[in-house]
Amino acid sequence: MKRTLLLVTAFGLTLSTPALAQPVDDTELDEIIVTATRLDAPLDITPGAHVIDAARIEGSGAVFASDLLAEIPGVSLYSQGAPGGVTSVRLRGAAQDKTLVLLDGVPLNDPSQPAGGYDFAGLELADIGRIEVLNGPQGSLWGSDAIGGVIALTSRELDGARLNLEAGSMQTLNAAAAIGASGEAGAFGASLSAFRTDGVSRAAAGTEVDGFEGYSAGLNGRLQLGAATLQARLRYNRSQAEIDGYPAPAYVLADTDEFSDTESLSGLVRLGGSLFGLDQSLTLARSDIDRSITGGAFPSRYTGGRDLWRWQAGTALFDQRLDLVVGAEREHARGDLSTGTEAQSGTTSAFSVGRLAVSDRVTASLSARIDSPDDYDAETTLRAGLAFQLTPGLTLSAAWGQGFKTPTISQTLCDFCFALSPFPTLRPERAEGFDLGLAWRSSDGRLGLRATAFRLEVEDEISFFFDGLTFESYYVNLARTRSTGLELDGHWALSHGLSLRAAYSWTDAENALTGARLMRVPEHAGSVGLDWNHGSWRAGLTVRGESDQLDVGGVRDGFVTARVTGGYALDDTTELTIRVENLADTDYQEVLDYGEPGRAVYLGIRLRY
Repeated sequence: MKRTLLLVTAFGLTLSTPALAQPVDDTELDEIIVTATRLDAPLDITPGAHVIDAARIEGSGAVFASDLLAEIPGVSLYSQGAPGGVTSVRLRGAAQDKTLVLLDGVPLNDPSQPAGGYDFAGLELADIGRIEVLNGPQGSLWGSDAIGGVIALTSRELDGARLNLEAGSMQTLNAAAAIGASGEAGAFGASLSAFRTDGVSRAAAGTEVDGFEGYSAGLNGRLQLGAATLQARLRYNRSQAEIDGYPAPAYVLADTDEFSDTESLSGLVRLGGSLFGLDQSLTLARSDIDRSITGGAFPSRYTGGRDLWRWQAGTALFDQRLDLVVGAEREHARGDLSTGTEAQSGTTSAFSVGRLAVSDRVTASLSARIDSPDDYDAETTLRAGLAFQLTPGLTLSAAWGQGFKTPTISQTLCDFCFALSPFPTLRPERAEGFDLGLAWRSSDGRLGLRATAFRLEVEDEISFFFDGLTFESYYVNLARTRSTGLELDGHWALSHGLSLRAAYSWTDAENALTGARLMRVPEHAGSVGLDWNHGSWRAGLTVRGESDQLDVGGVRDGFVTARVTGGYALDDTTELTIRVENLADTDYQEVLDYGEPGRAVYLGIRLRY
């Protein structure tokens, strides 16, 4: 009954908005620009790209990046019990380890994780000013790990001070503070955030609650040195979560005393400026992660890290009709194994990205990259795109791209493996993807609609093989997967402070060898949001739903859930806030057998100076 009510509400929002529309003023909304493509590009000519800007982050009231990523078409997000459970992302059905996660251009994927994926559980939004998602293989832009796509986060540069305080259900406390100064001569900023909650049982059948704590701190600086700019950023995060496991003798998910502790540090120094007629930058970056699990039958600890050196240069040619970027990178990764032995890997790369305005209505793009891993043959990946403006505001675009992923340190050395004969020699995974997009924007930018059809195929996918007869286990290039789908999204800025946004994705993800449905990829997913701002008041309603999905041990039922946010500004600096998660108190699971909180209410205050 609750699910039906929410579905009717979402459908009603979609149908009722024309009656709310009134004549609007002549103010044009800014065009949305995508920056993770290395060459800044309008969203309408970039199929598969999605942007969450600072205004959306601020207005959503969301605490974690995963809360907003779940609303983007093509993104499948699943958490092993919220908040704080391991949170993974699939882009267009590709496995979670095939999404490259960047913070200010620095890769965050965990080299010590067996498949090299990234856990979004503790990624708070306190110092994040922008999130971009590039669906589809982006190997020509970012190299290995970008088979399914890229999630690029950008830190915020603040001029002023802000404080967020929030408390509510499950003994939850949330605090974030930031201060900064920004001008032409330079900038400096610092941020702190903390989140804790008693939570709910990670095991849906459990009875004891499992708490979560997360802490983040960030520093950023920018200094203008004549024609050059020096930037530096540092971000620290620590999260601690009580988790559940699979105790003997039943070996089913149940209450345990296990505890996970994850600590990460990332930073960069970047020098940029104009030299020899080129806009150049040199980036030195590093990220480290240390994670452990204690209290269970099999305690473990893993550490890993990445060092990155990147040079990039760009210019405009032929009367600004051709934009070109070239660059080179050296990345070095290190990670330990279950035995405590540390292993390393490295890749040297070169890339180029070009975009040509063929005419006033036709834009073509091409990117190419050569990656030379230390332990594997060199790999070349390409991406090509073409956009055609059919009429003012209506754009047809198409793109084809490749991706690849080298075996991780754990896979290469076959950690957790046992075999009577030598382990198989692994090959890099490879992907190919196609996009066909149609985008329309009204002349004032208030109404925008986009549709993108896609196809993604991954070959030589690495799987962990276990033989129940001989008890042999090892990694092998076994799987081939295929995803076909459609992504729809739109926005409508109405009058009287009202705006509507909606997203939907249909994803048919299957094992191309057997035809079996891939796990943890819902066939249908979508969201509808209505936001309102009027004077001192603001409010927002977001309804999100997913169809059922195949999961480990069975099928997870589909669900619909809703979030309400609101605020009242006492003056120009102070706002009282409210946030209600799971408005209808829906009993649902994102991952089969893992619990999610019921209705939760949070009250807070925001200070802005």
